[in-house]
Amino acid sequence: MQQAELIYRIVAIIFPVFSIVAAGYLYARYRRGTDMSSGNRVNMEVFIPALIFDTLSAGDYALSDYLLLTLGGAVVVLGSGLIAWPVARLLGYQWKTFVPPMMFSNSGNMGVPLIILTFGSTALPAAVLLFAIENFLHFLLGQQMITQRWSLKAVFQNPMILATILGIGVAISGLVVPEFLRLPIHMLGQVSIPLLLFSLGVRMISIDLNDWRIGSVAALVCPLSGLAIGIPFVQLLPLPGEQASILLLFCALPPAVLNFLVAERFNQEPQKVASIVLIANFASLLVIPTVLWTIL
Repeated sequence: MQQAELIYRIVAIIFPVFSIVAAGYLYARYRRGTDMSSGNRVNMEVFIPALIFDTLSAGDYALSDYLLLTLGGAVVVLGSGLIAWPVARLLGYQWKTFVPPMMFSNSGNMGVPLIILTFGSTALPAAVLLFAIENFLHFLLGQQMITQRWSLKAVFQNPMILATILGIGVAISGLVVPEFLRLPIHMLGQVSIPLLLFSLGVRMISIDLNDWRIGSVAALVCPLSGLAIGIPFVQLLPLPGEQASILLLFCALPPAVLNFLVAERFNQEPQKVASIVLIANFASLLVIPTVLWTIL
């Protein structure tokens, strides 16, 4: 692939993602007081579960083909935390503030559309499974890391986790969802990705740069810790097809906005977490094209 062609392809991949984020940001600046809380709640409870179920319950892929990729996603999430913890101790940060954003990335808001735009619609099951495992670990560990209270019941009450279990169950059982049911579920799921990106842009309007130092450190540690785990993983284990490249793109994603929402809910230095999320997501404008250049 010629360099000019490669540059054009990278721009074509990242422009739709960041342009929708920018649209949300600009709209929120124009319409002061824009509140996406209701839309985000509906997205988390209806649209994203519909996307997950629709993708995982489809019979046009073999779930066994993605076991190593799903394992890789879990290893990257947990391994990133193991790397971030001593960094936090060394620099004097509260680990409850610094470590969760390094583990739990924007695999929904940014990861799913980036993977689809890079590798095509056939990569949707891989994107959704990585999002599902990251989301499962976030709800299993993320909030509990801050509160030190563990509730497995709360994890399995989450609509996205339930949709994952149901979708995989349908796929394994060989059941076929009737078309009159699959079509509305599919249509609901198609709402989720652009709404995720738009709401990310709206959320950016309320985040400041006061704690720029910890945000700048996070912007380096987040992708580097993920890649430090992901690169040896893909070298040691033979992932089929494009899955190694998909996993490396997953490794480089910035922290999820959900980290800020959890920190705000439990008063775990939310302003510092906000700066971590904002600066690392801005830095991804450089990180993501670099990773795409390497894997393409």
